[in-house]
Formats: sequence, C-alpha cells, structure tokens
Amino acid sequence: MSLLNLHLKVWRQNRGQSGHFQDIEAPEIPDHASFLEMMDIVNERLISAGQEPVAFDHDCREGICGACSMQINGVPHGPEKATTTCQLHMRKFRTGDTIWIEPFRASAFPVIKDLIVDRSGFDRIQQAGGFVTVRTGAAPDANAILIGKEVADAAMDAAECIGCGACVAACKNASAMLFVSAKAGQLNSLPQGKPEKDRRTLALVRQMDKEGFGNCTNQYECEAACPKGISVRWITKLNRDYAVAAMKEAFVGQQERAEGGE
Repeated sequence: MSLLNLHLKVWRQNRGQSGHFQDIEAPEIPDHASFLEMMDIVNERLISAGQEPVAFDHDCREGICGACSMQINGVPHGPEKATTTCQLHMRKFRTGDTIWIEPFRASAFPVIKDLIVDRSGFDRIQQAGGFVTVRTGAAPDANAILIGKEVADAAMDAAECIGCGACVAACKNASAMLFVSAKAGQLNSLPQGKPEKDRRTLALVRQMDKEGFGNCTNQYECEAACPKGISVRWITKLNRDYAVAAMKEAFVGQQERAEGGE
C-alpha cells in the first residue's frame, strides 16, 4: 500500500444559490481506497476541523444503484471506463494530482447540495411508461411465455441501465435518450411488453421532453460515459419505434376526426 497526497477542487453549493470550488488538501490517502472512501476520509477530517462536510450521494457502493454520480476531472464517474464512481479506486491517480470533483451538469438535474443533484426526472419518465400490465394471481408456469435467447439477452443488455444519469452529464445537449431508449428497449423487446409498446414509447419520449432534457445529436458521448456500456443502438431502435407509434396515433386521430365529421 502507498499513500497519495492529493489536492481536491470540490464544488460546494446550496440549492438555489450560486456555487464555487473549494480547495481541499487530502494528504495520506491509501491507494487501495475507493473514490467514495477517499471522500469519507476527507469528510471525517473536515468534521474534526469544525468544517461542513461535502454532501455526496451514495447507497449500495457496488455499482448497482447509480446513486454515486459525480463528475471527476470533467468525466462522469471518472477516468475508468465502464466503472461507477463507487468502484473507482485511488490507484488510478498519482500523488500530487489535482482532482476536480463536480455534480452532474444539466438543467434537468438541479443541484440539491454540493455534489448531489435531483434526478427525480428519471423517476417520472419511468412512471410514465416503464411498466407492463399483467394479470395478477397465481404465478404462471415458467414456460408459459417462451422467449428466445437472443431476445432475452437483448432485453437484459438494456436492463443493465442503472439510471445514474452519466449519459445526460456527458451529452452537450443534456439528452436522456440513452436512458429512455434502454428503458423502452428492455420492455418493448419482450412479448410481455408488446401490447403497450406504442403507448409506452410515446409516453416515455414525451415525458422526457417535458422534463427539459435536450435532443440527441448522435455524438455518442453517452455510450462512452455509461458505466454499464449501454449501446447507442437502443437510441436507433427508439427513434424507429417512436416514428411508427406517432404515425399510428396520427392515423387513428385522423380516422376519429373523419368519423366525427360524418
């Protein structure tokens, strides 16, 4: 084990107020510590010195929940590809490094405090259409609905999205298309999700727009920053599904207007 002497520039901000970077010295940080453990050490020292600790979000610390979202040296979740902040270790840095630590930057992710942002917009998008309607009662037989391996594997790939928001933070437009396409693709790929496919697709995209996320301009920064490696091909599928669903909706509306005029 070796110890690192680091200089941190940490974003400090209260909700609704202007923020600023605070210079914090972080000497003797074990290189085997995770990034969040480093933040814990820094906070313990700040509290001991009678100063306010840095507020940051975390939960599972196992790369599952997506809560540990922060921008490290300008990169969502830090320099290690396909890694969440909680799984990033200090051995990726060198003694003497200056580390810039910020919250995810997006107008749809307002800062709550310091490094914590409000990502409830993602929750409302999922509530708009991220579900399937099924009969309740006794558990169905395991093979009642046969699902091919390719379809199951594709759905599982999309389901890996943890909703951390790194795609939004990495996108110059703060687009949530990778997140939305993964949620739509997961359910739209499965037979259980087919009956509501069109309604779900329209609802998810329209709620995304309502939340104030930007448009996708195919820069692919979202895929590069995603800690779970969600592919941009899901965006292509979402665009195709949305076009079909919108045409169907327009056709039905036109028929209804025509019938109403008779």
